[in-house]
Amino acid sequence: MIVSRALGDPRKEQSTQVSTFWVSSQHNAGARGRRPAVFRMAEWDADLDHIIPSSILPPLWAKLLVGFVSLVCFARSYDGDFVFDDSEAIVNNKDLRAETPLGDLWHHDFWGNQLSSNTSHKSYRPLTVLVFRMNCYLSGGFHPLSFHVVNILLHSGISILLVDVFSVLFGGLQYTSKGRRLNLAPRSSLLAALLFAVHPVHTECVAAVVGCADLLAALFFLLSFLGYCKALRETNKEGTQSTFWVLLSILLGAVAMLCKEQGITVLGLNAVFDILVIGKLNVLELVRKVLHKDRSLENTGVLRTEGLLFRMSLLALGGTGVLYVRWKIMGTGPPTFTEVDNPASFASSMLVRAINYNYYYSLNAWLLLCPWWLCFDWSMGCIPLIKSVGDWRVIALAALWFCLIGLICQALCSEDSHKRRILTLGLGLLIIPFLPASNLFFRVGFVVAERVLYLPSAGYCMLLTFGFGVLSKHTKKKKLIAAFVLGILFINTLRCVIRSGEWRNEEQLFRSALSVCPLNAKVHYNVGKNLADKGNQTAAIRYYREAVRLNPKYVHAMNNLGNILKERNELQEAEELLSLAVQIQPDFAAAWMNLGIVQNSLKRFQAAEQSYRTAIKHRRKYPDCYYNLGRLYADLNRHVDALNAWRNATVLKPEHSLAWNNMIILLDNTGNLAQAEAVGREALELIPNDHSLMFSLANVLGKSQKYKLCFIIVGDI
Repeated sequence: MIVSRALGDPRKEQSTQVSTFWVSSQHNAGARGRRPAVFRMAEWDADLDHIIPSSILPPLWAKLLVGFVSLVCFARSYDGDFVFDDSEAIVNNKDLRAETPLGDLWHHDFWGNQLSSNTSHKSYRPLTVLVFRMNCYLSGGFHPLSFHVVNILLHSGISILLVDVFSVLFGGLQYTSKGRRLNLAPRSSLLAALLFAVHPVHTECVAAVVGCADLLAALFFLLSFLGYCKALRETNKEGTQSTFWVLLSILLGAVAMLCKEQGITVLGLNAVFDILVIGKLNVLELVRKVLHKDRSLENTGVLRTEGLLFRMSLLALGGTGVLYVRWKIMGTGPPTFTEVDNPASFASSMLVRAINYNYYYSLNAWLLLCPWWLCFDWSMGCIPLIKSVGDWRVIALAALWFCLIGLICQALCSEDSHKRRILTLGLGLLIIPFLPASNLFFRVGFVVAERVLYLPSAGYCMLLTFGFGVLSKHTKKKKLIAAFVLGILFINTLRCVIRSGEWRNEEQLFRSALSVCPLNAKVHYNVGKNLADKGNQTAAIRYYREAVRLNPKYVHAMNNLGNILKERNELQEAEELLSLAVQIQPDFAAAWMNLGIVQNSLKRFQAAEQSYRTAIKHRRKYPDCYYNLGRLYADLNRHVDALNAWRNATVLKPEHSLAWNNMIILLDNTGNLAQAEAVGREALELIPNDHSLMFSLANVLGKSQKYKLCFIIVGDI
């Protein structure tokens, strides 16, 4: 991907020559007494010699080093469980099952729901779901190990690919010595790739299976960018447009978007690279000409670049077309989120929304700068709203914009073309992929999400590397800087290993969040749910109560707490909690069903029936609710209604053993032995190894004096 242009005396063909990848001011060598930019690049890159000493590593060895380090960081997560969102996206996602037609993937969201549904989050990522499905097929089932290995390898591959990408972005060097091309990777690109490979903020993407969406999007994002560079290379070398490579870059950007939404932003980075680097647009010079009403704008360089307008037109048309098709597929409507998902977006004051959005940006920047406090979820009160400019947290967003404005001014107005190049591209790679998560264009369903920082962190690593180079150049304590950089690499690697271990199972993951986000009701809810699943109801109650205290409208915590209290026969409090839950969310079918169970236990049969009917109204395909409704009718001696309810349960869920068994027992108790035998045989055809069904059918056969068949069934038990 590197383009060479030899500089120096053409009569010295055999001498060592230095070449560059599209250095923006190489044609200005000697202007105003300055040396060519390529030599400034070589000198600046050499300032990192004390960090990556001696001879520069050849690309193969540099990539092997980066790949190995990335594997060391996250290898600990290889045998982890399915945790948090993995269960919904993998285990409970019907689109991953062999019996589901492949065509359904193109009409469902990431979680297997219809895109046209009002409850869909509109996360359209069919290619990621297809990768999950292929993984299930090749590994023979839902084995988390294979999914985790794929994620680890993807991150390693992306880190390796970034060596090439950073070489392009930094203005990578090549050396030709004695007629041989050595293709050496600059120290800067190697250091930036290492910083990316070991960044702890990537742990969620790598250790969580659902992070595969971000990894695949990043992979095709980088391939799209390199494809666009190939188009520019062909243009530079041959003087002709390489339309094929531009179109391929757009196609790869569309593929990235079908893995995760932010993948399409690569087209913006391509445009920035083309205009500001290849087109050599000097914004400061352009502004001066506009202010002085100088009509000779062609001297700014960008208008003289061959084919620029054509390439920009292709990018604009391609991007618009891809976004339009996606908009039509997802139902031309934005996803629906609740206030707990993104409270700032529901604030009535535009000023409050703006302040909090900017505060969220500062938190994301802090996670890049100091990725020590990491959490699987940042919603539900984890970050209280800033409601006035007197809040001390306003200092954070002021500091963020002070730094950003300073960098942007340097990127656009610096006289040093190489400095302009690195700062511009670093900021572009940091900001452009983050735009879909910024709340600027549409409401997003989170406050802070570490996974969306995967691609932007590459821009941060580029800027950080540039900063180390500048420090090395202007200080005599180079060994101190080297120790600092190596310390960052070591500490981040250690943090990645520790954090990967926390993602191995839900108990460690949820408990690790308690110290980071103690105000997050969802954290307490998930800790409580994990304890309840393990049978520790007493501890689970404590965490559920805390979740409800932190968020008095947390209906799922109320429902789960009510369930535990029901099982502990604390029926009055359970009824109060469940009644409150359905008042807050009237369409919460599970809470209506559980309320009906509690009311049934309190002998309030009419209210229980009404609760069951309301649950079925909001969720028509609800076999468990039909089963409990059947139990209510059986208690009321409404046998026909009970049988009909249980039959509905088995129609909706043929493997519903309890409903089948209750039908057999009820028919047996009412003397309908022939019908009971028929139902028992039907049930065993669907659930052949269910011992409770065998036992009930054997009782029926015994009463029918069919002893031989009875002995056969009892023998199977």
